[in-house]
Amino acid sequence: MNAERDLAPLTPAVVRALTDKLYEKRKVAALEIEKLVREFVAQNNTSQIKHVIQILSQEFALSQHPHSRKGGLIGLAACSIALGKDSGLYLKELIEPVLTCFNDADSRLRYYACEALYNIVKVARGSVLPHFNVLFDGLSKLAADPDPNVKSGSELLDRLLKDIVTESNQFDLVGFIPLLRERIYSNNQYARQFIISWILVLESVPVINLLDYLPEILDGLFQILGDNSNEIRKMCEVALGEFLKEIKKNPSSVKFAEMANILVIHCQATDNLIQLTAMCWMREFIQLAGRVMLPYSSGILTAVLPCLSYDDRKKNIKEVANVCNQSLMKLVIPEDDEMDEAKPSVNIPVEPTSEESLSKPEAVTTGESQLPHHGSNELDVTLNQPVFFPCSCERIQVTLNLDGIVQVLDYHLSDTSIGMMTRIAVLKWLYHLYIKTPRKMFRHTDSLFPILLRTLSDESDEVILKDLELLAEIASSPAGQTEEGHGPSDGSDVRPGPVELHVPARAGQLSSSSTKGLECSPSTPTMNSYFYKFMINLLKRFSSERKLLETRGAFIIR
Repeated sequence: MNAERDLAPLTPAVVRALTDKLYEKRKVAALEIEKLVREFVAQNNTSQIKHVIQILSQEFALSQHPHSRKGGLIGLAACSIALGKDSGLYLKELIEPVLTCFNDADSRLRYYACEALYNIVKVARGSVLPHFNVLFDGLSKLAADPDPNVKSGSELLDRLLKDIVTESNQFDLVGFIPLLRERIYSNNQYARQFIISWILVLESVPVINLLDYLPEILDGLFQILGDNSNEIRKMCEVALGEFLKEIKKNPSSVKFAEMANILVIHCQATDNLIQLTAMCWMREFIQLAGRVMLPYSSGILTAVLPCLSYDDRKKNIKEVANVCNQSLMKLVIPEDDEMDEAKPSVNIPVEPTSEESLSKPEAVTTGESQLPHHGSNELDVTLNQPVFFPCSCERIQVTLNLDGIVQVLDYHLSDTSIGMMTRIAVLKWLYHLYIKTPRKMFRHTDSLFPILLRTLSDESDEVILKDLELLAEIASSPAGQTEEGHGPSDGSDVRPGPVELHVPARAGQLSSSSTKGLECSPSTPTMNSYFYKFMINLLKRFSSERKLLETRGAFIIR
């Protein structure tokens, strides 16, 4: 190569020194380049400035020869120093070749790249912010570099960049969030530590409202909370704690609905810290957002109910879950029995008068309305999917859809492995729903009745008492009274294959539909048909289960 011809305005002496294996000689060449560029700046000779940067980039920094690459890096840093405040005009050309060297196999080269970029960024300050994403991307990789010198160099550059972001009002958070959302799922401990450190910095800057974008990164934060490193877990706890403080201060600006699904999933985590933290967040969400959380009730109950039977080893989780459960129950009000009366019904194959279906168009797509009926083999699989609910936070009017809630309660009451406190909580929920929304609940009574009767054989007296309270409420509720042989559940059980209660009577009265089942009730028009059904079925159970009669008969009847 004819250096004088090809690499002008760089002199042959500068070119030779720039490619020398000795750092001191490359440094002397860099000083000459700095002097040259200063002259071009004084002359306002932008074309020559661009030409020098292009030579240092293409012929040196991106060269196949390692010493040339080192020379190119120190030369680009020298250009930046010479340009001063004008370096912002050439940042793309200065930064890109340096970032390419971040991927070099030679650790010394990676270190020199850190050093060069540090000098470029230090001179440019706020002007580098439009290039923040590429800088962050490069630094996130160097944070996990195996070489301690490279890692140390990247940390210096990282601190400088954090200072610049903290003091600037020009940070593009919208443009940064997609990259943060991607990087937050890294499994590398150093990369995770890097990510959390940046989230903490961004949280601390008053003009940056990271809370608006919390739904984008919350799942990733909970995953990092399960890291094996205690230091990283602690950092993540601090970050989540800061977000929760902000949520409590500004609940009106929080996108609760967009984060409900995420909390439901992590409330079922096997890691105790993740589960406890998610449960604490759920408690705050229910208390702060109120009825906005109602559409997510079935998912919340799926996560919360099993925790109520935890032993003392998970006492903290159990206590918070109990508060979640109680708070959620209080959100159900008598108006929920009437709330969707006036709206047009959804075009799905059910009776037009059925209030079980949400009368909003999006209800057709919710997981709740598609749950299989109890007794289906699909139920266990469905309940392993924690999200039964719509994820939109745009629901202006909250509608209580009992299908999913009753399905979850039915499942937990039917599962023999579920603990006693969970079964009691389920029965309390059902009792509460029959008190607050009796008309809607009586549409589920035919399917719930068999499991409530079986629960009378429970080992716990407290469970049996709650079961009897519930059965008594069903049997005495005005909502269950018949009129001319037709009860309030007439033709409204919309789910496939309902469980039929076969009341011992004349053969002609047995039928496969809930409507015909009600015709078996006594002739007194105002009597609740379920009292009669309960007594007949109880006598049948006493007859078929002598042990139940002997051990619990007097207790149940009393």
